[in-house]
Amino acid sequence: MISQPQATKEEVLKLMSMRDALELKIKENGLILEANGNVGMNGPLVDENGFPRTDIDIYQVRQARQQIICLQNDHKTLMKQIEQNLHKLHKEASEEEQHQNISNVTANLQLEDGNSTHNASDNASPAIVKVTLISPGSPAEDAGLCVDDEIIEFGTINASNFERNLNQIGAVVNHMKDQKVYLKVRRGQQLQRLLLIPKIWSGRGLLGCNIVLLES
Repeated sequence: MISQPQATKEEVLKLMSMRDALELKIKENGLILEANGNVGMNGPLVDENGFPRTDIDIYQVRQARQQIICLQNDHKTLMKQIEQNLHKLHKEASEEEQHQNISNVTANLQLEDGNSTHNASDNASPAIVKVTLISPGSPAEDAGLCVDDEIIEFGTINASNFERNLNQIGAVVNHMKDQKVYLKVRRGQQLQRLLLIPKIWSGRGLLGCNIVLLES
């Protein structure tokens, strides 16, 4: 079975091939205009007396111009499709890598703990912030964060060194852009180990979530 990133990559390559063919046709029609006195797309087709020019093939020029206009419109549409698929490819590749990394982290945690549960002292660890909003398609959603999650550890930040200042977390996010940040999260009575990668996406910020301080 072909993976999603591989299928999208093949689609991008197909679109790029179509783009190259369009650009070649545009160039060919441009050569026709050059051969006709380099009249271009806006050069006059009549002389100073208002009569059709005799030094160029007017029919050929008009046909070439019309072809170029149509081809350029098709090229513009194609470039948008290529851009959309490139964004899709990047997202799919990132998600595939994240899912693999999360699986590896989970497996390692289970090996370390001997089972999938956490002891009472872990569950009693104080949280530092709470998630109140997750934007669809955001890095936060990709990482598996949910509304009402209480974050116990955000990378190197935990209750022992957190100064109750969200700028402290913001500094970690900016410093770790496009890098892996490991989180320990309390969700109800369960602890979750998540992998977050702050990055530029289609929405605001590098995370796509809102976090607030917990009441002291």
